[in-house]
Amino acid sequence: MDVYEKAPLAPLTTFRLGGDADRLVTARTDEDVVAAVAAADAAGEPLLVIGGGSNLVVADRGFAGTALRIATRGVTLTGTALEAAAGETWSAVVARTVEAGLAGVECLAGIPGSAGATPIQNVGAYGQEVSSTITEVVAYDRKARETVTLTNDACAFSYRNSRFKAEPDRFVVLRVRFGLEDADGLSAPVKYAETARVLGVEPGDRVPLDKARDTVLALRAGKGMVLDEADHDTWSAGSFFTNPVLTAPEHAAFVERAKDRLGPDTAPPSFPAGEDGGQDLVKVPAAWLIDKAGFTKGYGSGPARISTKHTLALTNRGGASTEDLLALAREVRDGVRAAFGVTLVNEPVLVGVSL
Repeated sequence: MDVYEKAPLAPLTTFRLGGDADRLVTARTDEDVVAAVAAADAAGEPLLVIGGGSNLVVADRGFAGTALRIATRGVTLTGTALEAAAGETWSAVVARTVEAGLAGVECLAGIPGSAGATPIQNVGAYGQEVSSTITEVVAYDRKARETVTLTNDACAFSYRNSRFKAEPDRFVVLRVRFGLEDADGLSAPVKYAETARVLGVEPGDRVPLDKARDTVLALRAGKGMVLDEADHDTWSAGSFFTNPVLTAPEHAAFVERAKDRLGPDTAPPSFPAGEDGGQDLVKVPAAWLIDKAGFTKGYGSGPARISTKHTLALTNRGGASTEDLLALAREVRDGVRAAFGVTLVNEPVLVGVSL
């Protein structure tokens, strides 16, 4: 393990924001990860686990404790079963599945970060979520002080959520296992309308895996969602807010607010989101809410602004502080709530700060 005192965290995040950690430990084996976690717990020291840093907003004052950077590597493929080390870059995992002709995660190409972070957020995009292919997650259970294997059901996946996110101080992901599909080089059925339109197919159709992957990469790049050192629109955490999920009565009230604000012919986009306790749920695009509340692409006058390519991304234009970013996030959240009565919730993990 590599250990550094008073180590800057900003370079380890895609926002390039945040102060120093008291200590930064880089672990390259599962055993070193477990040892570092156990040592911090035994000392009663706060622990911050970092993978690719694409979903972190760290306070300007930094982190008073040990930051553990998981740098484990390895992707193993046996038939249609794939196992990835937590520190493996997610883009490499997706590339490996496409090369092997296996379907299930090809539309998750271009998402920054590490494989170990994907089950925590139940990462999803363009009609796919990792929860549909994850079979098991191997993790260190800090409560039981042992390595455990959780089945898909035990992970309690839901929209951008999981047991790992619900119990943030309990599990440290070590390995993620996936069950993929051999569809003779074809993708999983295309679910996302925008992807189907660009591909020139109907929702539910299959296309060559590499074509699906390349199309998603192009769509993401056009929205500033593929990391590029020279493009400040990618100095972000991707989508800063999750899409609100409303009950039917909440959705009806929201539609009336939208008509009052935007005109009687307004028909806000919405999508079925399952049900909860017998109540139908409806998902509303956060990007639409933000734009119609007046926060358009490029909004802002300081070093933290909305992306010029996508209203859902908040960005560091260079020289921003975490407080600059949070001030913008609060302005957007409060403006959407005032306009439509819907409260946006941040998707990135906030470390030492809050909205």
